[in-house]
Amino acid sequence: MIEGNTHGLQTSQRKALERTFRRKVGKSEVVSPELARHLTGLSREMGRQVGVLLSREGVVKSVVVGDAHQLMLPDVGRLRGGPGRFRGLRLVHTHLRGEPLSADDLNDLALLRLDLVAAIEVMEDGGAGSIELAHLDPAGLVADDVGEVGAESPAAEPVEPFRRILARDIHALDFDFELSIGALEAEYTRLHGGPGGKKEEERALVVGLEPDDEHFAEMLELVRSSGVVIAGTLRQRRRKLHPKTVVGRGKLQELVLEGMRRRATVAIFDVDLKPAPARAFEDATGLKVIDRTQLILDIFAQRAKSRDGKLQVELAQLKYSLPRLTEKDAGLSRLTGGIGGRGPGETVMEIGRRRIRDRIRALEKQVEQLSRQRDLRRQRRRRAEIPVLSIIGYTNAGKSTLLNAMTNSKVEVQDKLFMTLDPTSRRLRFPREGEVIITDTVGFIADLPPDLIAAFRATLEELADADLLLHVVDAADPQLEAKVAAVDKLLRELSVKEIPQLMVLNKADLLNPAAAEALERRYRGVAVSATQRQGLRKLVAVAEQRLGDGRKLMRPEAVYR
Repeated sequence: MIEGNTHGLQTSQRKALERTFRRKVGKSEVVSPELARHLTGLSREMGRQVGVLLSREGVVKSVVVGDAHQLMLPDVGRLRGGPGRFRGLRLVHTHLRGEPLSADDLNDLALLRLDLVAAIEVMEDGGAGSIELAHLDPAGLVADDVGEVGAESPAAEPVEPFRRILARDIHALDFDFELSIGALEAEYTRLHGGPGGKKEEERALVVGLEPDDEHFAEMLELVRSSGVVIAGTLRQRRRKLHPKTVVGRGKLQELVLEGMRRRATVAIFDVDLKPAPARAFEDATGLKVIDRTQLILDIFAQRAKSRDGKLQVELAQLKYSLPRLTEKDAGLSRLTGGIGGRGPGETVMEIGRRRIRDRIRALEKQVEQLSRQRDLRRQRRRRAEIPVLSIIGYTNAGKSTLLNAMTNSKVEVQDKLFMTLDPTSRRLRFPREGEVIITDTVGFIADLPPDLIAAFRATLEELADADLLLHVVDAADPQLEAKVAAVDKLLRELSVKEIPQLMVLNKADLLNPAAAEALERRYRGVAVSATQRQGLRKLVAVAEQRLGDGRKLMRPEAVYR
């Protein structure tokens, strides 16, 4: 089939283009002299660029007609064999004025991962003149430093990842196609971990599309918390996402090349993506796409230890994946059949969706049952009139560290986001002063995915029975105000904003005393250092006062300074 700009072609020209499929090129040739002369003659006659896509065996797979300046290549299908392989196709086309390979030519080479791209000069008499070719150069795709590279960071200009060869004509071109491409692909596979190459841990190229630098910094922390290696970063501040490929075509090439240089296997975006653009991006780049919600869900899945947590994470993941279940290959479009399955039936994709919906309903019933059990426990606490303090706050503010400091517990603590997923409660008993229950909850984050809020509502509803919320913030965080606002927004969504709050300004040891006192006055809170066990005595006293019932919670002088 002839592709491209075929409007206005004469019948004789169409037949001449169809005869192109009869020609074959030797395995060692980039293009045969006969095929080159055939293409340039047609190009001169039509005044348009003409090209062919050739297989490794030298068979013409596609004939493409462009205009006087460029070709628009047809869809050539998914990548052959994964990220460690070239496409197995080469593009050979004409340039009417003998101009060098264009940016579009190099874009096609990079994005489609072609074996090579070649341009033949069209002479006045229709003969074939000079030829220029380019192929991906594995040496230029290896970054000297595979650490993070931001758009704002000064960095040395990378080596061009293409190798260009120019010859005065076809006969002077010294390039054995079969040997050269075979060696190049083997080296590329070795360096980038494709089939037969070295295997590495998952490496991510983090793509920032939000203009806010702090938002992107938080995204990097999320990636680190997930355990994925950050191979590199790219920023593109867009008012709105590209409807087809998320980023623009120029940035797409840059992203593909950067992913190759840094041996990335995953592209992680700091925004949520719709299914169609995400799939188009995967098809164009060969990189697996992860968006912000999917990353947070993955972190939650790693952290969940209790039955409640695992159920709620699975429920959130299924709700997220249901609209993204699509026909990934032709097999999914087949109807079920055979004995007992005659007639229209369901497609494989429809069966998958039905099973997910069934599983969601089953999980929702289990979560509801667990919710009723927790409600019974809360009723017993209410009857016993045991005060409940719930520790809330932005993720990684130091909530679990504070719980450990106040109760001498050993809840796991790390400098990672969402280290605590399952709520942890501790009961403190004192013979004279009574007792209190302190509960550590999952950390909040700005724009928490709706599916997560819905799935964890059964857990977060524990907050509704708290007598006092200890809102822990990182006092040394420059984004303190924004994070306080994000937590307040989620509390409103959970309908618990009316519960009394006490602001706990943690990590006050990182501030000078005057700054800590100013924050205390501003937020009517208490400055503490959970790691240094400082300010906890004052925290207990103020919490006791805020409860306002005259009951002693604990004896501060016994444990705290």
